[in-house]
Amino acid sequence: MSTRIWKGALLTGLSIALGAAGGYWFAQQRMSAMSDTTAEQPPETQEERKVLYWYDPMSPQQKFDKPGKSPFMDMELVPRYADSAADSAVISIDPSLTQNLGLRLATVTRGVLASSLDVTGVLAFNERDVAVIQSRTAGFVERVYARAPGDVLKANAPLADILVPEWAAAQEEFLALKGNGDADLLAAARQRLRLTGMPATLITQVERSGKVQPNMTLTSPIGGVLQELDVREGMTVAAGKTLARVNGLSSVWLAVAVPESEAGSIVVGQTVEARLPAFPGTVLNGTVSAILPETNPDSRTIRVRVELPNPDGRLRPGLTAQVRLNHSTEQSVLWVPSEALIRTGRRVLVMLAEDAGRYRPVEVQLGQENEGKTVVLKGLEEGLQVVTSGQFLLDSEASLQGIVASTMETPPSTAVASALHEADGQIVEINNNDVTLAHGPFKTLGMPGMTMTFPLADPALRQGLKAGDKVRIAVSQTDDGLRVEHLEKPGGQP
Repeated sequence: MSTRIWKGALLTGLSIALGAAGGYWFAQQRMSAMSDTTAEQPPETQEERKVLYWYDPMSPQQKFDKPGKSPFMDMELVPRYADSAADSAVISIDPSLTQNLGLRLATVTRGVLASSLDVTGVLAFNERDVAVIQSRTAGFVERVYARAPGDVLKANAPLADILVPEWAAAQEEFLALKGNGDADLLAAARQRLRLTGMPATLITQVERSGKVQPNMTLTSPIGGVLQELDVREGMTVAAGKTLARVNGLSSVWLAVAVPESEAGSIVVGQTVEARLPAFPGTVLNGTVSAILPETNPDSRTIRVRVELPNPDGRLRPGLTAQVRLNHSTEQSVLWVPSEALIRTGRRVLVMLAEDAGRYRPVEVQLGQENEGKTVVLKGLEEGLQVVTSGQFLLDSEASLQGIVASTMETPPSTAVASALHEADGQIVEINNNDVTLAHGPFKTLGMPGMTMTFPLADPALRQGLKAGDKVRIAVSQTDDGLRVEHLEKPGGQP
């Protein structure tokens, strides 16, 4: 039995060894065949491929007329062949590989984009609903009612009783004249009582009762929170002294902190929804009543004031709220899913999907963003399709292939001037769009002398110039590379 097992194991081992040897031999034969096939190709095959230019994959907008080291990165320049540049701004992928790469598309849509902003806020007193209680005349405090700052008062709640000696003499004179029956003198005495600061209700009470009443009771003219109470029993008060301050609670302010980046979308009268943790399930509606002019330097936010009605008095200053600011006007806009955007730092790109597995990088100008949707102001049209998943893989491939995203036309009024870098050179070729120059070093850029093709900022720069002319060059650094801003012959050259 053991002999059979040993023989079987031996046969199995020989089979594996023979299989491995056969596989190795087959692989060697295939590699040899591939080498023979490559060797049989004439050397002219590679030479027949016309090289248009060389480029640095990290700066594909710059073109060079010969191979070598990149002046920007420590890497070799890559050739761009004529037969691979039929459409040099498009990436082509086999449609059958789309699913394997995880590419998903979305349609550029036009419609009403409901816009809102979710922020936080804190309730505060309505500083316009304030009552200040002052003494109208000098006197002495005889009684202080059981009140303290923070108490919630009803309207006409008593605060303190004040004895006014001046009123006693004036009231006695008034009552004496009332008995004489002289209407003119009585009217003059009544006016004197008013001038001493006596309330009209107290004058009427004295006239009806016929008794002197030199005491005055200070009351709160409105219902609300007692903020200040500066009065004590036995103290002397002067005319005009502030004794108490009351904040009303019929309405409250909601102070909202809005990021400065969103400040332009907030307007007075904008509708607001507030939800307080203290009252789950309750939505309070209000409007923006004011946008304060000062920005918080620490949080970089602006303060927006919302007025909320508080008829039952349950909204108390200090409570926090989750606030949603809804835009007062809604208009039809062009938008794409926010996930389709590729933010490079200085501009924003999307991958535009075309027929037959072709993709093109396009620069876009953005508007507001809300709920995963971003408004596109410039760069796309309704009905186009953009890549929403896998676009970063396509963008990397575009960089490796030297594909530059199509740029938007920028109005001259919005162009930003940049520093100019100068050098001397000679024109190799020139047309309305670009110029090929054999230039010296741009010292301010750290770029050595070479022959390169630059775009012209204005076709008028070529006037009076031709191939072979020596010129002075001034270029600017743009998002797409160097651009010729000035091109002229040295002084005195015909």
